[in-house]
Amino acid sequence: MKKGKATIHDIAEKLNTTASTVSRALNNNPRISDATKKQVLKMAKQLNYQPNNIASALRSGKSKLIGVVVPTANRNFFSSVVRGIEEIANNLNYKVIISQSYEEYDKEVDTIETLLSARVDGIIASIGKNTENFEHFQKVLDKGIPLVLFDRITDHLEVSQVVIDDYYGAYQTVQHLIKQGCKRIVHFTSPKKINIYKERLRGYEDALKENGIPFDPLLIEESNMQLEDGRQSMQHILDKKIHFDAVFSASDYAVMGAIQVLKEHHVRIPQDVKLAGFGNEPFTTFSDPSITTVDQKSIPMGRVTAETFFDLLKSGTNSVPQKTVLKPELIIRQSSQSPEEYKTLNFDQNDLTNSSY
Repeated sequence: MKKGKATIHDIAEKLNTTASTVSRALNNNPRISDATKKQVLKMAKQLNYQPNNIASALRSGKSKLIGVVVPTANRNFFSSVVRGIEEIANNLNYKVIISQSYEEYDKEVDTIETLLSARVDGIIASIGKNTENFEHFQKVLDKGIPLVLFDRITDHLEVSQVVIDDYYGAYQTVQHLIKQGCKRIVHFTSPKKINIYKERLRGYEDALKENGIPFDPLLIEESNMQLEDGRQSMQHILDKKIHFDAVFSASDYAVMGAIQVLKEHHVRIPQDVKLAGFGNEPFTTFSDPSITTVDQKSIPMGRVTAETFFDLLKSGTNSVPQKTVLKPELIIRQSSQSPEEYKTLNFDQNDLTNSSY
């Protein structure tokens, strides 16, 4: 046999049969006897045969592959969403190809092109922070390939979407802080023009307004919302000597950075300053103090996103785009409790949501 990857023709030659018979046997065609199937599978294993998924997709029109694009896979939120997607996809004999954009626009464009070249049956994606041009996603739609966006979406595309109610999550969190007696609430947000941060800022503003608390732009800190950004934002507030009694961060990572800086300055949490984040990252349960946060229902979001995708795959791309909005859950922990409640707080096992993945 010639060197290189084994093909169905190589298997056919070894078994003195036709390539079409080998192909049918590998695809479990009922027209092929069990004895022949066993021979073909045995020889395929001996020759280390690997199926050509692209060629198969060209023949059948289905690759049984779904491309999933996330900004980063090392965040609990995105990895949990992927877990939910895979639970549904694997039950339907579909495989998931996971790609990361690393928040880079060019990388996101290249990833979409690669997935299209791989003949995936459709694409599920969460848009990167730096994406403002959506032509690469429009190309997917123009080709008639199913596309579903989750979490980070855009109004510039006629596409099915699955999100949580970011506005409601932020609104409920700020309402909670106000009920704890807070009136000067710092908000960490992002300058990036993506939906989640705009909606969380809107929820923050409306909660203040409904409680007669004036909006103060000096309490708004913009950054990329990573841990170090949270440290810098908190230090900036302290350096400006602005009076504040709470921090609501649109990211758990940034609020963790704020906690580090406050501790370095001997500020007591929650007695002097109360804090809350967004995302329910695993470390929020185990930090000291544990962090009040908003659970984004990431695994359910993945399942609903996959179900939306398969409904679209079944009905065709002419179906009307659907937007599904999931309700988040505010999880109250030590970082925002009043001193009295802080002393008597009991942990609930539900606080461990998504932390096992």
